[in-house]
Amino acid sequence: MSEAKYDVLGIGNAIVDILAQADDALLAAEGMPKGGMALIDEARAHAIYEIMGSAVEASGGSAANTIAGVASFGGKAAFIGRVKDDEFGRIFAHDLHSIGVDYATAAAAEGTATARCLILVTPDAQRTMNTHLGACVELTEADVDPQLVADSRITYLEGYLFDPPQAKQAFYKAAKLARAAGRKVALTLSDSFCVHRYRDEFAEFINGHVDILFANEHEVEALLGTTDMEAAADQLKSQVELAAITLSAKGSMLVRGEERVHVPAAPLERLVDSTGAGDLYAAGVLYGISRGLPLAECGRLGGLAAAEILSHYGARPECSLAELAGVAA
Repeated sequence: MSEAKYDVLGIGNAIVDILAQADDALLAAEGMPKGGMALIDEARAHAIYEIMGSAVEASGGSAANTIAGVASFGGKAAFIGRVKDDEFGRIFAHDLHSIGVDYATAAAAEGTATARCLILVTPDAQRTMNTHLGACVELTEADVDPQLVADSRITYLEGYLFDPPQAKQAFYKAAKLARAAGRKVALTLSDSFCVHRYRDEFAEFINGHVDILFANEHEVEALLGTTDMEAAADQLKSQVELAAITLSAKGSMLVRGEERVHVPAAPLERLVDSTGAGDLYAAGVLYGISRGLPLAECGRLGGLAAAEILSHYGARPECSLAELAGVAA
């Protein structure tokens, strides 16, 4: 097997996040389940934007956030995701290029606009997301570059892309290409609502194609039907090479065969916004795995990256994660 050009290749939704503060009353009035993610059409996106307060715009998308985190740790990263050739699409591409991520997916000249996620953040830092997928749904197998997959140690897939059928097929293509090249496939379950929608399909995909699985407690419960994370770990260890389960303030648990590591949450001076915390946790773990670090260190890096994101608005690092964690690129 040849030396990898990239540590991690991410495949996911290319989205621009629009964040604003909100209270529980607004969520209730709009019928938004707190902490959830709803898929909305363009008209609903405009309606929600009108009732939002002062907002901050930033490039986002779950897998793209993770890839930005890998780059911030000093890793070599690439991304596949569809945008339209519009203002938000150009901003998204610029943001990835500016941090050294290889992003060359062709922008659509026609069709729906670049995707956006309207995120309402309540005082307890919970984020409620309303996502207009826009150009994201146009991702197809044709966008998956076989050479790019073969050149990447780990191909990281975003569970949200189980919604568009064509994108789901792109997942299967990428996973098969990675396996054929002797590389690893990682999957994040992304959201418990998403898992409930496609539980059987997720289970089939995990069993047949996934080496590294990321999930939080709610997503594990949706997938396996248990709130006992130790029992869940016993089940997952026979299905994937590595399972990384985040446990909110209790930290995380990483399971690889008979090895089980519990990692406490990193110290947090202030809790501002939970948007992207899971994405950046995955970045730290993936960076560590790509460098062959022990599981405990992988979990530490993930926790540090998550804590950095929790301390400010926006889902991408505001400082060098490599310097924060004291790692060498």
